[in-house]
Amino acid sequence: MFPRIDAIHALEILDSRGNPTIRVNVVLDNGIVGTASVPSGASTGENEAVELRDGDKKRYGGKGVLTAVSNVNKLIAPALVGFDPRQQAQIDLTMIELDGTPNKARLGANAILGVSQAVARAAAEYSDLPLYAYLGGAGAVHIPVPMMNVLNGGKHADSGMDFQEFMIYPIGAPTFAEALRYGAETFHALKKILAAKGYATSVGDEGGFAPQVKSNDEACELIVEAIAAAGYQPGKDIAIALDLAASSFFEDGQYRLTRSGQGDKSAAEMTALLKLWVEKYPIVSIEDGLAENDWAGFREQTAVLGDKIQIVGDDLLVTNTRFIERAVAEKSCNAALIKLNQIGSVTETIAAIHLCRKAGWGFVISHRSGETEDTFMAEFAVAMGGGQLKTGSACRSERIAKYNRLLEIEQELGRAAVFGR
Repeated sequence: MFPRIDAIHALEILDSRGNPTIRVNVVLDNGIVGTASVPSGASTGENEAVELRDGDKKRYGGKGVLTAVSNVNKLIAPALVGFDPRQQAQIDLTMIELDGTPNKARLGANAILGVSQAVARAAAEYSDLPLYAYLGGAGAVHIPVPMMNVLNGGKHADSGMDFQEFMIYPIGAPTFAEALRYGAETFHALKKILAAKGYATSVGDEGGFAPQVKSNDEACELIVEAIAAAGYQPGKDIAIALDLAASSFFEDGQYRLTRSGQGDKSAAEMTALLKLWVEKYPIVSIEDGLAENDWAGFREQTAVLGDKIQIVGDDLLVTNTRFIERAVAEKSCNAALIKLNQIGSVTETIAAIHLCRKAGWGFVISHRSGETEDTFMAEFAVAMGGGQLKTGSACRSERIAKYNRLLEIEQELGRAAVFGR
């Protein structure tokens, strides 16, 4: 007797920024329930799948998701009742075809992804397997290295930094548990250093500090100081990863570093600046070092820096196989950021990862600035064998939930667990 989807229902909940998002429950005919909550981004690429919002200014400033909820309850649910939940690809394709648009604008990527993830959870529960083992099979033993956001700038915080994320990356840790300890200790060391210098130690959307530093350079200098203060060796135990989110400060053909007072720069000048940084600081990964449509600039940046560090495309690629294929052909990056809600279904996200693997690229499973306590992405990272994970700083419960689940998975796997990039 095969399991069948008996009911699907959604509701409007709040994310970590206090904005509405969607939660979906998929109920099987034997009573098993799979639940998923969908995150929401602040810094979004123009080619991302559409996150459907109501636009009613009388509710949550127009950010309500009752339309997406209704689409799940009234349109998607009737189309999927009776499906075997283990038919993930067929279920996702059915929703994509029901939507009928190239960017999920009719039903909403938030509605489709909520159902897609909840279906996977229900199927895993039916199969009596952890989600990571259900999606990844017997080979799902690889625990990712965390990129921990410790300083926030750009759209993620009201700070003095043009660049969005300055992350610590514990590349020298032997296990995930130790990597988390390295990161947490460095995070607390950084807090003491900031306080001693008279900087604020309040945190931004993803848990990183948001001080009014004097320059982007000072942010890197503070991190190097914190790594050493925590007792670790910069570049050996802990490296630095950056997410510039350059689209957020690209205007009229120029990269405008106004917060830090570094002036306007061309794509070539941005790459030259980053080259100097890579030589000066222990930076091993740069995400969105140029704007989302600057394909020529990305090619040049990868040519200059790609043999030294990881060049990650986020807004450029938006977890979309069409853009990843182009980037592989044009050598525009050597790694991709992977966000489930950027493309809008589990099946399409897996397809994007397969393309990265085929090209010999790295890939980084990533959260969004508006998160929930859902740990799907942490389990998904293990399922996909992803060696890298972005899920925020060593504070805020919606970030810590993912880290704590990975601690559990590492313990469950025991000696079989493999840690590292």
